[in-house]
Amino acid sequence: MTTALVILAAGKGTRMKSDLPKVLHPIAHAPMLVHAMRAGAVLSPERTVVVAGHGADDVRKAVAVEDETAQVVLQEEQLGTAHAVDQAREALTGFSGDVVVLYGDTPFLQPDTLERMVAARATHDLVILGFEAADPARYGRLVMQGDTLERIVEFKDASDEERAITFCNSGLMACDSKTLFSLISEVGNGNAAGEYYLTDIVEIARSRGLKVTAVACDEEQTLGVNSRADLAAADAVFQTRARVELLDLGVTLMAPETVYLAADTVIGRDTVIEPNVVFGPGVTVESGATIRAFSHLEGCHVSQGAVVGPYARLRPGAELAENAKIGNFVEIKNAEIGEGAKVNHLSYVGDASVGAATNIGAGTITCNYDGVMKHRTEIGEKVFIGSNTMLVAPVTLGDGAMTATGTVVTKNVDPDALAVARARQENKPGYARKLFDMLKAKKARQNKGA
Repeated sequence: MTTALVILAAGKGTRMKSDLPKVLHPIAHAPMLVHAMRAGAVLSPERTVVVAGHGADDVRKAVAVEDETAQVVLQEEQLGTAHAVDQAREALTGFSGDVVVLYGDTPFLQPDTLERMVAARATHDLVILGFEAADPARYGRLVMQGDTLERIVEFKDASDEERAITFCNSGLMACDSKTLFSLISEVGNGNAAGEYYLTDIVEIARSRGLKVTAVACDEEQTLGVNSRADLAAADAVFQTRARVELLDLGVTLMAPETVYLAADTVIGRDTVIEPNVVFGPGVTVESGATIRAFSHLEGCHVSQGAVVGPYARLRPGAELAENAKIGNFVEIKNAEIGEGAKVNHLSYVGDASVGAATNIGAGTITCNYDGVMKHRTEIGEKVFIGSNTMLVAPVTLGDGAMTATGTVVTKNVDPDALAVARARQENKPGYARKLFDMLKAKKARQNKGA
């Protein structure tokens, strides 16, 4: 059976107190909506339809980055969840298969949960996702009779006996496309809010004699985000899960609670992550690497055996080969660092390539920006860059070259050549004493005048 996803993402999220659409607020550097899309991707959907409203243009851009085949439709008026799903009707014209309805602000669904929902469709016409709530509060209750879902009762309408039920409605469901839109066509808005509720299709389906059931998942998977506090809690949930997964894969986290991971962080086994490391989007760390304390990585690739930090920053485009070493207070941007090369102290290497076994001395800077354009620095293999060297790009240093400490390199250096470019030192006997006496006298006059 083929599957389509309908992801509801039209809410403004007033409680977020933000101009940004609620579903675009990030968890682990990825919008909530993207988390929902990735969760649904396990079903290999034939079509994905995102129903947008507030900030639709921004939502469309985010969707296109994640899945350029997904379609975004607009819910111009927010008239309830059934109305929102109905906006996908035209986009699913000609589709025959199951529709799985997800929410863009429910980012933690697990693959097996969605697979169980779709599997339950083999014996039921409509499948609802429920959860056992620790505090049912004002959730809608799922009234079950065996494996049959009799009805969904909203808290305000529930009897004392029904309020005692802890099996609650998540709002997610799976149904054959034709049946789903047929049921929605019968949903009315005769309620206090004047809205068309998707949950009403359960009662309509039962009145038709259709088979309805509910699949259970743990409550954490249904966690919705409606406020900044919810967002922080959701991020904490993601981080805890991601850290446990890394530990299970054989990654050493010396202080797990201090490591911040992105949604797409990939780290190989036997890698050691020291405390207070932050991973931004687009980071891959191969097996056996070491990321030392207080380092920040984003958009980079770290090969096997490499060491990063402490207090290092890898920016987008940083490529570290095997056994490369990036030390304290070093920044690498859009640069390839060759096998066994070292950039150990207080240096900036940007828009550059550094050959294997090259040593970059402390305080080295690739001067890559002229105020208008970026330029590259090419450094060969087994090069020794003396401390406090300025490499004014574009410039190339051949294999085995060397720069003297304090050199400003403005032209290419041949292989095995030594580059020296600094003013000759002059020592003037007694001048230090004379200068200090002059400065002290000047200060005394100023203090007297004050």
